[in-house]
Amino acid sequence: MRDQTTAAPDKAALRAANSRPRSGAGVARMGTGWVWLAGLAACFLWSYWPILTDLRAFWSRNADYSAGQLVPLVSVYLVWRERSFLKAGGVRPSLWGAVLLASAELLRCGAAWYGFGSGERLAVVVGIAGVVLLVGGREAFWRLRWVLAFLLLMLPLPARIHEAVALPLQHLATALAAFLLELAGFFVVREGHILRLNAQTTVGVTEACSGLRMLTAFMFVSAVLAFVISRPAWQKAVLIASSVPIAVVSNAVRSFVTGVFVYYARNPELSEQFHDAAGLAMMPLAVLLSVGLLAFLRLLSPASDPVRLRPPDCK
Repeated sequence: MRDQTTAAPDKAALRAANSRPRSGAGVARMGTGWVWLAGLAACFLWSYWPILTDLRAFWSRNADYSAGQLVPLVSVYLVWRERSFLKAGGVRPSLWGAVLLASAELLRCGAAWYGFGSGERLAVVVGIAGVVLLVGGREAFWRLRWVLAFLLLMLPLPARIHEAVALPLQHLATALAAFLLELAGFFVVREGHILRLNAQTTVGVTEACSGLRMLTAFMFVSAVLAFVISRPAWQKAVLIASSVPIAVVSNAVRSFVTGVFVYYARNPELSEQFHDAAGLAMMPLAVLLSVGLLAFLRLLSPASDPVRLRPPDCK
């Protein structure tokens, strides 16, 4: 068995070695890597600029995916948090990045040929991953793998998947709202996505109230929360997976509260304003449910830390 008395000096020696100033060759190599990264980033922006501008316009006109415009900004912050590791690892370019970049171009050309806009947008994320792998190497790519996966949240769903998800969510939102209203003592008659309360007031659960907007926004919030908290990986996975039922429950509460307000207010303009305000209020509710879930997971695993933010690398 190894003598434990030598462990501390070994660790101290490693720390001392890591704290030594870099050689001139190492600094020059890192500087060259940053030059390459800047050049590739400029070429990437020039090549994908039409797709990026189209994506930005899509975020502006489609509220269901408006949270996507925050993803690039948050991704930059998440990469900044890993700056100490990236500096320590140095620049070890990998030619596999060129393969990934070529794959992104093939995907882009094929999607443009067949008129598949979602494929062109996906090529943006694949291209970014290729740039990271080509310039930073496999270690940097592996370190940033979840940040690269996080970039997928900025992409809208393909039209077929959007339609396949939005309609069931609208059915579910209508059914849950009717159930909660009946629990509150209302006599509810459901006609498709129309709810008649006590044969006096009509409440419609439109496609905008299906919950898809809240679902995409809260998946973004759950992913960011999973990045910044200090918890085991399985608890973070549970948090992200729970974003779907939590968003559905929050949207059901919104539809229920809106229905009650519409019944008693009997004022269309005021009801519309309340509907929008209730939508904003559901996001804090969803965050509270997530924090409650993390507290419950801590009871299942007492060894885990309480909910606290993971500090960034400041070296």
